[in-house]
Amino acid sequence: MKKIDITEIIDQARFNRFHWSVIWVCALLLIFDGYDLFIYGVVLPVLMDEWGLSPVQAGALGSYALFGMMFGAFIFGPLADRIGRKKGVIICFMIFSLATFFNGFATSVTEFGIYRFLAGLGCGGLMPNAVALMNEYSPKRSRGTLVALMFSGYSLGGVLAAGMGIYMLPRFGWQSMFFAAAVPLLLLPLLMWKLPESVGFLLRQNKEDVARRMLQKVEPSLVLDEQVQLIQPTQKAGAVPVLDLFREGRLLGTLMIWLAFFCCLLMVYALGSWLPKLMANAGYSLGSSLSFLLALNFGGMFGAILGGWMGDRFGLPRVMTWFFALAAVSISLLGFKSPMLALYGLIMIAGATTIGTQILLYANAAQYYPLVMRSSGLGWASGIGRTGAIVGPFLGGTLMAMALPLKMNFLVFAIPGVIAALAIVIFIISMQRQAKVKKLTAVAA
Repeated sequence: MKKIDITEIIDQARFNRFHWSVIWVCALLLIFDGYDLFIYGVVLPVLMDEWGLSPVQAGALGSYALFGMMFGAFIFGPLADRIGRKKGVIICFMIFSLATFFNGFATSVTEFGIYRFLAGLGCGGLMPNAVALMNEYSPKRSRGTLVALMFSGYSLGGVLAAGMGIYMLPRFGWQSMFFAAAVPLLLLPLLMWKLPESVGFLLRQNKEDVARRMLQKVEPSLVLDEQVQLIQPTQKAGAVPVLDLFREGRLLGTLMIWLAFFCCLLMVYALGSWLPKLMANAGYSLGSSLSFLLALNFGGMFGAILGGWMGDRFGLPRVMTWFFALAAVSISLLGFKSPMLALYGLIMIAGATTIGTQILLYANAAQYYPLVMRSSGLGWASGIGRTGAIVGPFLGGTLMAMALPLKMNFLVFAIPGVIAALAIVIFIISMQRQAKVKKLTAVAA
């Protein structure tokens, strides 16, 4: 009986309609995810005025969802390796959509914070599983591009939140922004129909017939008769999944991935939460301030797609190093007085190299870890990174309370970009050493 590794089939497959289907379904989920996350930065100026929040209180309130995201990533990443990525994604989608809808009924800071925490649980669990699923079904030669294209839906969600805020906040109030989050639940039957299950999970559940049908969609020209036995990578997960992330030379690489995630998400959520308020304090109107958030997320979409395309040609780690360096420079320059066109350009570059690079980090981590521990690796990287996301709004609120000059706020926001660039350089060095060790081991054998 002929044995075929499922990863070889997927890696060598030709791009077809099935891949497009996976991209648009996962991108749609991330649009809703991005909307639910960026909505706080949109309503923050109104909330601060209506509820009389201090900058520190507003920063703490913004971090509740990010606390939830940290726990969601830790819980739903490993859980999906056991119950299936499709179930994990659908559960997370329902949690954050319902919690965000009920946020519109909040009448106190405590109630608001509880709903934001619950929404964060779902958002934090959905991201790593959607990336792992997209990564698993993408042909190897275009994997970075396809994952980045799918994840650009996250930035589109931020664009949608800012755009709706410009129209809805003056007319219907901040509650309407949260009520709108229930609309995507109408698409639940479509998502359950179109979202595929992980092939590796199907094999582990002894559902080989279903796995064969999925692989026929991945590569329609493939012939899988009774003489063919499908196998998955032979590596098995240990009793403690997180410890597997440090084995076989992955210790330094995993730590640097975690550090880069922390720094990147700190920048993303510091800017996403406080950019409109900082610009409003600098003298811009609420509409203009929200348009800066639009530019930030448009840049994120562009950066994700460009970064994924470049990553497939030059390597994701190298591209991320360049992007983080650009992030540090562009964010630093935001605090200096610039012509309006140049200011929008800098904000778009900052979005491309923070939000866009966050997406590249997910794609890079998905490629770094073996299939059997991919959701766990992405879940832990995302969870550790969420501590940076939690620090971001707190940091912004603290800086606002200190009443520093505008340029000092942005200079502080830029420091993590330098640290993240250095972390990726160390990651590249560790990858090179790991490859040498494997080569020497193979020669010795």
